[in-house]
Amino acid sequence: MITAVLRRVGAGVLVLWAAASAAYLALLAAPGSTVDAIIGDGADTPGIRAQIIDEWHLDRPALVQYLDFLWRAAHGDLGRSYLLQRPVSAVIGSQLVPTLKLAVAAAVFGLVLALVFAIFARRLTSVIGLVLVSTPPFLIGIVLLSVFSFTLGWFPVSGDRSFAALVLPAITMGLPIAGTLAQVLREGLDRALEEPFAVTARARGLRERAVLTRHALKHALLPAVTMLSWSFGVLIGGTVIIEQVFGRPGLGQVTVQAVNSSDLPVVLAVVILAAAVFVVINTVTDLAYLLIDPRLRRS
Repeated sequence: MITAVLRRVGAGVLVLWAAASAAYLALLAAPGSTVDAIIGDGADTPGIRAQIIDEWHLDRPALVQYLDFLWRAAHGDLGRSYLLQRPVSAVIGSQLVPTLKLAVAAAVFGLVLALVFAIFARRLTSVIGLVLVSTPPFLIGIVLLSVFSFTLGWFPVSGDRSFAALVLPAITMGLPIAGTLAQVLREGLDRALEEPFAVTARARGLRERAVLTRHALKHALLPAVTMLSWSFGVLIGGTVIIEQVFGRPGLGQVTVQAVNSSDLPVVLAVVILAAAVFVVINTVTDLAYLLIDPRLRRS
């Protein structure tokens, strides 16, 4: 068990390094200069440019800057925002909670709805899942806003001041996840119900619904857990659009602002954070397999 965890942690470190390096090199190759990004719309004189180059150590070779970036990132120092002149960790930290709250709410809603579809509406799962997966989330959000906020006035149009403001964004992001998970669960249930243990359970007098919920569902959860872990990582990136639609604070607003202003330290921090979320979720998923399937614990 310890060896497996250490192996996953080592692989996670490599993933973080690869993601950070790829993002750094991509931004380094992007058009425009770092000095122009820092100056922005402010005063532009040779003296100011020289001061910026000296302050940010931009006169050093690119390899030295890259190694310095990796060293600082490994110690939790993500640099300072060009635009806001604040530590990047403070900028990200101030907007992380609303984004995580939205992602968790959407994931929980999607999982619960997928279980309802897979258990109580198995025959309609394919059609429902296809419709939900094919519909762009931003379009779902606009429709929900038009009906439940502008027309009925049941939910706030924007902001994050109450639980009610979380409902529509969570539904918007959770519906496509529910469509995907429902199809995965249905296929897993169909396979599990044909296994010998299901036949034995029926022969002992258990009703079909009891066989499905007590026995087959546990086996069908393994691929669904994998899909949910991947979906949660996608949710972090998906908040960029949804937070714009619903006018919510969070990493989406920070990312859009950083990209538009070429605030490279913030963009790099968001990429590293997204990679870290994937690593943590996948590691937790691997450990969850051991809880769901006793056969893996024995092996």
